[in-house]
Amino acid sequence: MQVILDKQYPVGTPPEAAWAVLTDIRALAACMPGAEITGQTDDTHYTGHVKVRVGPATAAFAGTLEVLAVEPEALSLHLIGKGADKGGSTVSMALDASLAPAADGSTLLLGKADVIVNGKFAQFGGRMLNSVSDVVLAQFAANFAARSLAGVAPAEAAAITEAGSFDPMADEVHPHTEQPYTPPRPPRQPTHELNALALAWASIKHFFASLFGRTSG
Repeated sequence: MQVILDKQYPVGTPPEAAWAVLTDIRALAACMPGAEITGQTDDTHYTGHVKVRVGPATAAFAGTLEVLAVEPEALSLHLIGKGADKGGSTVSMALDASLAPAADGSTLLLGKADVIVNGKFAQFGGRMLNSVSDVVLAQFAANFAARSLAGVAPAEAAAITEAGSFDPMADEVHPHTEQPYTPPRPPRQPTHELNALALAWASIKHFFASLFGRTSG
């Protein structure tokens, strides 16, 4: 089962602060719910694990992460991750992540990923996996924004916080649409585990919304 993801999220900090998080692989992994870097063999190769729950299915993937390229001038990062669980499920992901400076001094986090899933999670189908990915990536974006904001000078962070609020579920920026930018809430601790109940409910809402062309309340 292959899932292609192309997402953009606003980050209410200057590119320099967001870039510091994007290029810190341990900090970047910590933004992903359930993920953790456990080892490092050299400058570009890491080992780690991620715990995922989708409905009744749970898996703990152990795997590797390789940084293929870091391009400071383009503010982009290219990496590939592979993992497997004890039940025989496997997942691989090729990710291109980059930052786009905005006119107001803030940043857009852009990510394109090619994900291939085999095993029990593939049984849910592409539609459900896309819905789950939306929820997980929204949590990731919120954690990324919080870590980026933590690296900003206190006075600047206070100004960003007072300017507005950031809801990654509502404020995802789609490539072919225009949405107003709103900066993030005050920093919060990264989420290390998926909220299974919220994930399941959000997946069900997205699933039926895609079927009937409307958002359930």
